[in-house]
Amino acid sequence: MRLVMNQPVEQMERPYARRWWALLVLCLSLLIIVMANTALTVAAPDMTEDLGLSSADLQWVIDGYTVPYAALMLLLGAIGDKYSRRGALVLGLVVFGGGAVSGYLAGSATAVIAARAVMGVGAALIMPATLSLLAATFPRAERAKAITLWTATAGLAIAAGPLVAGALLEDHGWSSTFLINVPIAALAIVGAFVLVPPSRAGHHDRIDYVGGLLSVVWIGALVYMIIEGPHFGWGAKAIGAAVLAGVGLVAFVLWELRHPRPVLDVRRFAERRFAGSNLAVALFFLAVFGAFYFLTQHLQFVLGYDALDTGLRMLPLAGAVFVGSALTGYLTPRVGMKWTVSAGMVGGTVALALLTRVDAGSSYGDFVVPLVVLGLAIGLALSPCTDAIMGSFPESELGVGGAVNDTSLELGGSLGIAILGSLLGTSYSDHLADATQGTKLPPSALATAQDSVGAGYAVAQGIGDKARQVAGQAAQATDPQQAAQLKAQAQQLAAGARQMADSVGSSFSDAVAHTSLVGAVVLGAGTVLVALLLPRKDKPAEEPAEQEEREPADVC
Repeated sequence: MRLVMNQPVEQMERPYARRWWALLVLCLSLLIIVMANTALTVAAPDMTEDLGLSSADLQWVIDGYTVPYAALMLLLGAIGDKYSRRGALVLGLVVFGGGAVSGYLAGSATAVIAARAVMGVGAALIMPATLSLLAATFPRAERAKAITLWTATAGLAIAAGPLVAGALLEDHGWSSTFLINVPIAALAIVGAFVLVPPSRAGHHDRIDYVGGLLSVVWIGALVYMIIEGPHFGWGAKAIGAAVLAGVGLVAFVLWELRHPRPVLDVRRFAERRFAGSNLAVALFFLAVFGAFYFLTQHLQFVLGYDALDTGLRMLPLAGAVFVGSALTGYLTPRVGMKWTVSAGMVGGTVALALLTRVDAGSSYGDFVVPLVVLGLAIGLALSPCTDAIMGSFPESELGVGGAVNDTSLELGGSLGIAILGSLLGTSYSDHLADATQGTKLPPSALATAQDSVGAGYAVAQGIGDKARQVAGQAAQATDPQQAAQLKAQAQQLAAGARQMADSVGSSFSDAVAHTSLVGAVVLGAGTVLVALLLPRKDKPAEEPAEQEEREPADVC
């Protein structure tokens, strides 16, 4: 048996014998790039305290990963198709691991943001390569099953990120959440050479670099606008990014329509199956990432769970994803992707609708059913959509197909955090202002508390600390009258601290309910649109998306 796998699948007389082991390597690679985002939501409080991050710093620590990740996938997917899909995967893992080491060593906000950006570049190489290698390695009859396991891994990573980060934070600092990626990336690199067959497109046409660079411009500007506008206001930066995104998109479409071999044939979006699948992926991750954003905050701040406990309580979501993925493998061949995807999106809408019942008295038990329903929905909806998107591309453009799927996912997730996160913040701020009306809370303290739920509890804790300080002064006072006044003041402050904490908790719970309602309406409307777009009859699985003469792929 060869130590390094050098024979392309196209040159094999029968299906590659170790293809399921190869899938394990691809799923490991996918696992770390999804966990890199979800783990950070749990590590963010410790990082903020240690580095003294402002809210803007923290936002860009999170989104410094997202911008290059989303913007570069299409171009890098095309480059991987032409030169080497396995090479793109390995290079991406090296870059990602290097960024993770930099993040571990970082000692400032700027250094962490730069490290996250480097990891985003690595992820942009890895993500489309995993899907293109999967599609190239598996025969078409098994591809849907392999994609089901791939999407189940993505769902697992959403819940596993907080769990792994929480376990590390029990005994280590926030920087350990970066370092955990390094041994997994190293293992995946070795596995890629030993188990994953090399693959690249059969043709040798020049890459449409102009179209690729235009895609980088408009997608990058769009993601930047999505982040900047809702969180920091619609100033010159956000408006400029919006204009650049619009102009870049128009230029990209016009160029691709005229190019003989475009980086992405935009005419595919006229196909109902392709357009509906991309819309479903974007809308679903808008809902999932938005919900995940406020659920982790509610578990940590309102219900008071530490990082590890928060991760453990997200596990029902991961388990349900696997069940939903198993169901989609059974249902899709029998009822068709239209009904399976629609059922998954209805499930996601129901999960968000259930979260509208959240209030100040809600416990973790009130979140279990929505988490399970959401996990089932992810498993049901995403695998058929990814399979349909990949099936729309010829073998020579599998990297581009993976990039299109992953760009839809990333744009949806960015929109979810930006739109639902912004709505959550506004709703929380308004509810807190109403809840504290008539109290003696200074305007400056209220403004601080309105910034975030964490800041709100910090203000309440500050009032409590002041109460204990005054109580200590009362205990040491020799004048009985002064002691009585100080004691009364301490009791008043203690009551104010409890009232403030209750107001913060109830305001955030109300904001979660309100945001969930909006998310349910958006996803519900999207479900109807997707159901209308998707054709009733599925394309036969064995029928290629585009007939073409294929040359033997070179070894690389």
